[in-house]
Amino acid sequence: MARNKHPEETVQLILAVAFRLFMEKGYEHTSIQDIIDQLGGLSKGAIYHHFKSKEDILIAVTDQMTAESNQMLALIRDRADLNGREKLKAIFKESISRPVQNDIFTVAPDFHNNPKLLFSLLHDTMDNAAPNYILPIIRQGISDGSIETDYPEQLAELILLAANVWMNPMIFDSTEEESWRKFMVFRRMLQGFGLDIVDDEILERIQELTSIYQKKKHG
Repeated sequence: MARNKHPEETVQLILAVAFRLFMEKGYEHTSIQDIIDQLGGLSKGAIYHHFKSKEDILIAVTDQMTAESNQMLALIRDRADLNGREKLKAIFKESISRPVQNDIFTVAPDFHNNPKLLFSLLHDTMDNAAPNYILPIIRQGISDGSIETDYPEQLAELILLAANVWMNPMIFDSTEEESWRKFMVFRRMLQGFGLDIVDDEILERIQELTSIYQKKKHG
């Protein structure tokens, strides 16, 4: 039945299966055959018709993971009713509250088992999200007086790396207490730039996601 699907549906099926296996087993421990076994009759040739290699599948999975997030970033970046500081605050609230976050933290991917996936996400953060979404907001904030920094490019990278990597319990297996301490340092750091943009509501959400992850990972 799967081989009668339209090509777009076949690609989405491959990506959905690959994403689940990468999350459960890790990229390094997932083979093309593992993916085929979950595709309901699709052949290896059908996979290679759409993807040259497992790494190509990883790239497509990462693109899909970041596409929704980047769309949200673009919508907030382009709003005309907010200043730069307000846009950064809106991004934090929207990012942390998205329901898909619950799904990701429930799956509890082991990023130690997924170095290629982690690197791919880092690559998107540094080469795409920071310069194309956060940096223009910081530059706007400098212009409208809501953000003070002489180093907009570095601040854009630092904010995303701290929020997406250093504070991510799935990367460092942080406990709720450790997540709380990291959040406090992160909040103080932002306040040093005049950015009082992360509040207790965001802290509670981070601890909620950390709890979801810890319960799944450690039973």
